[in-house]
Amino acid sequence: MLARVGETRATGRWQKVEVEVLSNNVAVAERAATIIAETARLAVTARGQFVFAVSGGGTPWLMLRALGGKDVPWQQTHILQVDERVVPPGQSDRNWTHLQANLLEQSLLPREQMHAMPVERVDLYAAAADYAAVLRHLAGTPPVLDLIHLGLGTDGHTASLFPGDPVCEVREEDVSVSGPRQGHLRMTLTFSVLNRARSILWLITGAEKAEMLRRLHDGDRSIPAGCVSRSNARILADSAAASYVAAGGDGARPDARLQ
Repeated sequence: MLARVGETRATGRWQKVEVEVLSNNVAVAERAATIIAETARLAVTARGQFVFAVSGGGTPWLMLRALGGKDVPWQQTHILQVDERVVPPGQSDRNWTHLQANLLEQSLLPREQMHAMPVERVDLYAAAADYAAVLRHLAGTPPVLDLIHLGLGTDGHTASLFPGDPVCEVREEDVSVSGPRQGHLRMTLTFSVLNRARSILWLITGAEKAEMLRRLHDGDRSIPAGCVSRSNARILADSAAASYVAAGGDGARPDARLQ
């Protein structure tokens, strides 16, 4: 079902955020894969390539596996990371491990067109600057990515932009370092590049995310996720996470369409 939910003030004007509510995380992943494939084809037609940044998480890995079977112009597609933990190669808590298993090995994407964050480097800030140079090479100066996929934490974080972390105040760099969180530093895209993207695709699943989805929808800028541009943003959520939307919470329009 599709709910067009509340008009929320952002950058001095009211903007609509579309929330598409699906039955479970598998349906969310499949729908996301379809949207990404469509966006990729449009981007290649318009600009000759598709530059897409991916976050981590269980539902995103299902999404990428589904994407491998879609009609995607792989030869013109570049995949970037939204964030990455500073852990050794091959570990299960490293996003790159799952990106390889669920996309690279399941699609016709050329290996050299999937770009890993260089978190093995000793100087992480120099490594972040180098990754920012990759963004500029692929997406211009300043880089404008075609699509960025984001998730939402139970604390309101997105990417590796956590509440209270100094990285949330970074404005001059497109890639920086955050943490440590759960014992690890992280490399992350910053708000600067997130808010330049042509489109943002949020995937939010699980009842534990319901409160933060409400706050994201309401434009609560006290959480990092609420500071991401709402222009050209779209949310895919399962019914558990979207209980607030389905119930017609304070932010929902009285004429919300449910299909």
